[in-house]
Amino acid sequence: MFQPSALAYTYDGSFEGLLCCVFESYVWRETPLAIHAEGGEQGLLLEAKWIGTDKDKAERVLKSIPLRISPEAEELVRMGFWTCEPDKEMLLLRFLYLGFQHGRKVMNMLADDTVNALMKAVQQLRREGHLYTGFVRFSVYGQVMAAVIEPQGYILPVIQKHFCDRFQGESFMIYDQTHGMALVHEPGREAILPLSGWTPPEPDEAEEAYRRLWTGFYHAIGIKERRNDRLRSSLMPRRYWKHMVEMNGSNGVPAHKGSAPGHLHDPPGTPSLELTILKLQPASDD
Repeated sequence: MFQPSALAYTYDGSFEGLLCCVFESYVWRETPLAIHAEGGEQGLLLEAKWIGTDKDKAERVLKSIPLRISPEAEELVRMGFWTCEPDKEMLLLRFLYLGFQHGRKVMNMLADDTVNALMKAVQQLRREGHLYTGFVRFSVYGQVMAAVIEPQGYILPVIQKHFCDRFQGESFMIYDQTHGMALVHEPGREAILPLSGWTPPEPDEAEEAYRRLWTGFYHAIGIKERRNDRLRSSLMPRRYWKHMVEMNGSNGVPAHKGSAPGHLHDPPGTPSLELTILKLQPASDD
């Protein structure tokens, strides 16, 4: 759309920061050859241009998407940012170029390489989120349920409504180890918060007993003669198994020694699970 420039935009890695990159591109009528999140691999030998995050600029770009393209395009851009697609920033920039040029019609331009690639990336994100609605395994620590996941895409916003609706009366946390974020919920409040380096406490005797019961049930209902490991790996990819108690006999994380049975214990240097819940701010209306 604009003249390609021998530049690489660098931004803070936030969604608002990426929208500011879009704003900068339009203001200076230039198309960068790459967009990198701060701290990420630069790769190309290009002149780096830092794009600061300005909430007003980001809001202007965000409001223009449903007005000039469609509300569905806004959702697609948000979800596209959560995917693990390589070079997703440039993919989203090219999509918005097309959207602002063609309007609502861009959503049906599936033969276009940019639109097709973005649609497929979002479809994969949704599929991974759907799988995790069945593959998340909670353990009980004190008064809180907690689970650890390692998704490829940033799926916490995708699965948030499912788990918060399902466990409305519970306090729980789903820790995304890949992205260092956690979905935290207690009755009446929920939020996605940054959290890094959290390790599940050692399970108490009651939790260990429930794990044995669940694992025993899982293996008892299986029909040995119909076992098909290849099909099971297709329907339940092995990368999910690490945190599924029935697949490995534990929660996939080495237990920490030294705590008394029935006592909630956090390894030294890790945030307390109860403290993480207490940090929860009232949920916004968005």
